[in-house]
Amino acid sequence: MGEAIVWLVNAVITLLVWAIIGSAILSWLFAFDVINHRNRFVNQLATFLDTVTRPILEPFRRIIPPLGGIDISPIVVLLLLQFVRILFNNMAAPSLIMLLG
Repeated sequence: MGEAIVWLVNAVITLLVWAIIGSAILSWLFAFDVINHRNRFVNQLATFLDTVTRPILEPFRRIIPPLGGIDISPIVVLLLLQFVRILFNNMAAPSLIMLLG
């Protein structure tokens, strides 16, 4: 049971990391007019990624100002997610596995 919880936490963090990366790439592609919102699939994908990542990124966007017009909050959040993953795997996961088996 403990190993399943550890796997789930790591999987959720990995999915969040990929969602943030995908959202950033899509925003760059929109900004440079490589793709546009008129494509239905692209629009739905962008809406989904925005819905998933906005609650995580928004508090950091309020605190961290854009540097030269570039939003660096995704980079900060990615670093924090990796920090949380390492902290969880090194400190909480072993105890959780021993406790729950």
